[in-house]
Amino acid sequence: MIRGVVLLLIALVAATPAAARVRTGIDVLEDQRFAPLREIAARHGGHLRLGVLANPVSRDGQGRRTIDVLRDGARATVPGLEVVRLFSGEHGIDAATDDTNIDDRIDKTSGLPIVSLYGKTDAERHPNAQQLAGLDAVVIDLQDVGVRYWTFQTLTKYFLQAAAANNIELIVLDRPNPINGIAVQGPVSTPGIEDYTTPFPEPMRPGMTLGELARMFNGEERIGTRLTVIRMTGWKRGDWYDDTGLLWINPSPNLRSVSQATAYAGTALLEGTNVNIKGPGDAPFLRFGAPWIKGTELAGYLNARAIAGVSFLPVSYVAATDKLYPFAGQRVEGVEILLQDRTGVDAPALGVEIVAALWRLYGTAFEIDRVDRLLRNRAVFDQIKSGKDPRTIAASWQADLNRFKTRRARYLLY
Repeated sequence: MIRGVVLLLIALVAATPAAARVRTGIDVLEDQRFAPLREIAARHGGHLRLGVLANPVSRDGQGRRTIDVLRDGARATVPGLEVVRLFSGEHGIDAATDDTNIDDRIDKTSGLPIVSLYGKTDAERHPNAQQLAGLDAVVIDLQDVGVRYWTFQTLTKYFLQAAAANNIELIVLDRPNPINGIAVQGPVSTPGIEDYTTPFPEPMRPGMTLGELARMFNGEERIGTRLTVIRMTGWKRGDWYDDTGLLWINPSPNLRSVSQATAYAGTALLEGTNVNIKGPGDAPFLRFGAPWIKGTELAGYLNARAIAGVSFLPVSYVAATDKLYPFAGQRVEGVEILLQDRTGVDAPALGVEIVAALWRLYGTAFEIDRVDRLLRNRAVFDQIKSGKDPRTIAASWQADLNRFKTRRARYLLY
């Protein structure tokens, strides 16, 4: 009888989902009974009118939207707190679209207005004085993916600049770097050419959380915003997202797993070229192809390079019919990346290896000039075009990378 009870208890424990080991910024804010918000409200005459920048990942450990936690729990605890406006970035507040035409609308649950900051022009991507009017602070709760050209970094910097210009505060609820916070890899973007995919001279894989990056932008560029970062608890720099116990929620339509996020730190260099790299129903950033690629030839060449942590499988597939992506509905050949050792792979170097292979094998067909749109390092790009060995190219960026690591160290929180 006792043995039966013990077995039943073991079965029940095994069937019960484990609580997440990591408490994200919104969880910690709840654990603190919103004390940081009370302090901020005191600086603003006892009221705190908030804007919230969010998407579907913006949830606490119980699955409640950060928007609703602030509207309900925080408002009940912090006198004078009111959420008055929502903001959304790339892919929209529901992270469901890959289009640049995302309009303002109303949040169905709260009835609050949503200001879209992902338009076609640069001005439409910066929060302006009218959009920030009447606010005391903006809360940012977004999932960065650990890659420089993921635009949530840039949007955070834009909010830092706008907050300083309009005398409001910024609060970042921190979340894990899903591809760990130790690996710092890739060429550092050239200073002075900052744009929407290059907010700061940093490597493709900076190894930082969004809260740490906000601190770095604010400090290194002397923006001067009053910034509060609500730190996580339980997260270690070596953690990957699937070590945290947190629920994975797609931060965009084309990033659906930790493996895809890892590959994205390199293979996204193909975005904007005439190579199919993403799209619904495919394996975005882990598989790519084009009608002019010979899959067996390319896989054989890349496997012969003996690139650490990965191997390549020749594939043929019909590209998704979404016309946003190259060769929609056409059969293409290419390769699928088999990620065998995610800790051992240098994803940015892998991206350069792939670009160099396509250039070497299919130079007349491959639109290589579009690669620098995300690479943002002309010296590295010129070396690729000149036919230099990718390992030699990777060695050339190490000095800049080491200098970045020294600057980065001042802003780490974990």
